[in-house]
Amino acid sequence: MILTKQYRCIHSSSCQCTKGHLSEDLIFLVFQQLNWNPKLIATLSLVCKWFDDLDKRVLWKEFCKTRAPKMMLDLQSSGSHSVDGNWRALGKLLIYCSGCSGGHLFNSVQIPGHFVYRTRFSRTSGKSFLLPQCRTDILYVSDPCEHLDQGEEGDVGFFRGVFKLFLVSKVRKMLIDRAAKLHPTAVCPYCKAKLWDMLQAKMIPQSASCSLGAYEDCIEYYVCLNGHMLGICTLLPLSDSEEASGSE
Repeated sequence: MILTKQYRCIHSSSCQCTKGHLSEDLIFLVFQQLNWNPKLIATLSLVCKWFDDLDKRVLWKEFCKTRAPKMMLDLQSSGSHSVDGNWRALGKLLIYCSGCSGGHLFNSVQIPGHFVYRTRFSRTSGKSFLLPQCRTDILYVSDPCEHLDQGEEGDVGFFRGVFKLFLVSKVRKMLIDRAAKLHPTAVCPYCKAKLWDMLQAKMIPQSASCSLGAYEDCIEYYVCLNGHMLGICTLLPLSDSEEASGSE
């Protein structure tokens, strides 16, 4: 892989790195040996803007391609070498459950965000979250991250997802045609863009609850201007037969 080399810090004259850095090629090889460790990538970005720029352009991209290769290949199959909202945001979406503790979204529960070891994202499941007239759009959605026994709310599931080519999607066009309002205060936890309320826009199909295994009237989700999705649902309890098969 040939990278454009940048040897000088783009931060400021007071930065400790003004005498130059290792080449991008060498940093690439180091993080390749570290299997694109997301914690180390995030730490490196704090050094200065030069490293932060390298993280966003190269390291997070390679992390995403390693963590979800088929999904990334599909998201880039249009020929674009970038993704909506940048690679760092997508990398965070792959490994971070946003929860709800800020008081802006999903006010019924207070569950802090947290990192998850592994999550499955499905393009097939994503179809269940689209109205029939938008089914040609491509949306990847995660399995719900389960938070059980949340008092009156029961078993809560958080899910997240990302659209392919959201700027030209039918979902975005419908949101604009319906004059859907953006949330006044909350922003996407992955890219900090404004959020559309899909429940308020009446764009949550019944099939979404079936896909999640959730109560039909207890599901809501938001989509940001860059096409990242985050939502919450109340999960149906396991039936006796499901519990038995699970124990086997």
